[in-house]
Amino acid sequence: MNKTDKIKFLRLLYQYRAMGFEYFYDYKPSKKFETTTYLSNDLEAIAKSVKGCYLCNLAKNRKNTVFGEGNIHAKVMFIGEAPGANEDEMGKPFVGRAGQLLTKIIENVLQLQRKDVYIANVIKCRPPENRVPTPEEVGECKPYLLQQIKLISPQIIVALGATSFHHLTGEYDTPISKIRGEVLEFAGAKLIPTYHPSFLLRNPSAKKDVFEDMLKVKAML
Repeated sequence: MNKTDKIKFLRLLYQYRAMGFEYFYDYKPSKKFETTTYLSNDLEAIAKSVKGCYLCNLAKNRKNTVFGEGNIHAKVMFIGEAPGANEDEMGKPFVGRAGQLLTKIIENVLQLQRKDVYIANVIKCRPPENRVPTPEEVGECKPYLLQQIKLISPQIIVALGATSFHHLTGEYDTPISKIRGEVLEFAGAKLIPTYHPSFLLRNPSAKKDVFEDMLKVKAML
């Protein structure tokens, strides 16, 4: 199915949903979920490996690696793009303005505590000037994330933003605006793409879309 056909198909499904039908988007990843058998089955050991990782150039300028944090048995896992300046400084994910907004979404919409979910990023080091990570950088770092997903084994994965969705699934042709809110199958979990909190800070009108997406997550818990 080419890009034009995909868009037409999604529009048709949106029309059906507007008429009251509910459905799961029949998503097939372009690549089989990658196994990472060479990495430890212990999250603390993987975090230690990340701290000593120099596989890409991002390691040269980092202050801290940002592995992830939260409940290692969480039902919901949020995956963003990359650490920013605050995250690089503190070594924790989503601690700046975008992180504060994410915390409010978790608490006010999902009615969970931040400590009840698990939060990570596709890559573990901050790109210069917060630029989008390159495919090469993601390729070196992604095995760490895949092992996190495997060990945490969440029921629901929320992909925060286009970079997270694209690199998790290998589906690079679908804009986040066309796929957000859909329920996809991924690695034994339900994957729901939505807008990144930093996007919401720049585009407050999109908060209502994320609110709807999080209501869907809440209904699945």
